[in-house]
Amino acid sequence: METHIKTKMQALLELGQSVWLDHLHRRMTRSDELRALIEAGLRGMTSNPTIFEHAIANGSDYDDAVRRAEAARTDREVFEAIEIEDVREAADQFRGVYDSTDGGDGFVSIEISPALARDTDGSAAEARRLWKAVDRPNVMIKIPGTREGWGAIESCLADGININITLLFSVEHYRAVAEAYLRALETRIAQGLSVEQLASVASVFVSRVDTEIDKRIAAGGDSLVALRGKVAIASARLAYAAFLEITQSPRWRALEAKGARKQRLLWASTGTKNPDYSDVLYVESLIGPETIVTVPPETLKLFEDHGRISLTLDHDQIREARRVLDRLADGGIEFGDVNRTLEDEGIAKFAKSFDRLLHVIAGKRNAAPVAFSG
Repeated sequence: METHIKTKMQALLELGQSVWLDHLHRRMTRSDELRALIEAGLRGMTSNPTIFEHAIANGSDYDDAVRRAEAARTDREVFEAIEIEDVREAADQFRGVYDSTDGGDGFVSIEISPALARDTDGSAAEARRLWKAVDRPNVMIKIPGTREGWGAIESCLADGININITLLFSVEHYRAVAEAYLRALETRIAQGLSVEQLASVASVFVSRVDTEIDKRIAAGGDSLVALRGKVAIASARLAYAAFLEITQSPRWRALEAKGARKQRLLWASTGTKNPDYSDVLYVESLIGPETIVTVPPETLKLFEDHGRISLTLDHDQIREARRVLDRLADGGIEFGDVNRTLEDEGIAKFAKSFDRLLHVIAGKRNAAPVAFSG
């Protein structure tokens, strides 16, 4: 008799948490690799400029697509055509998950240009254009959760566009984008429009917070050394506490009665960067109902191998999280400044990846075909 072995992804799902993969490559969608992961419990996928830069620059899988591009197209247009094709293929493979969960899961994310992170109108215009171009109900457009992005996020959601709000580092900014989602739902309802299929996630970045905080702790001496490796998780847990507060409010219950879906928290940047910490620290520490964890392939393999599964987003953990953030503030580290630093660095990182990506595409387009003689 054959025994079915439950994967860690399936075990997390039983606790109410979905696993998405922070990776997209057409080698996955054009083989059995992605299909096998979906069967093992994978529920969605995220992409960003850095992921596409690595995919297109490393190896030859995209060479033919680049070289076949029309000469009149710009390098950016060539990339966008490739990106849209990959996202469509992945979304089509996740469509079964989307349908079986009635639109609760099975999403693939595509990001607007990082150059627009401080441009409200430009972000909204590009999000609308990408939404129309991809043309799949189970796609989310990623817009950075900067102050300039909040208006774009709200207006696009009000238009019925699924939005993944990225580059969130603080509870303050999470609350702002949660408010944008509520207002967008209220706008649609006031206009007599349906909210039943509208979906959004708020992507809170984790490991990058500890990288920055640990650097500041090291510069300040020994007084806060006990907080190394704890602040990112504490801040994320406080975001979850805010999520519970919002979704238990009378305002939310009125929206839910009209068919609105909760804007789930998504834990991003979950790969451990400090070798002194557990390689599955951020996945193990943020397990709770109605959340998503997006993981790079290597972290997923590590977690499937030796990750421990238990609810780690409970009330006791949240109380301790408040104490950690209070001690940080008392020690002179202001989290608002950390948020600004990480936001600027995140935008710059994606912009650099985007520029390198266009450079790689230009190089591949200009490469002369190799002639063989024999």
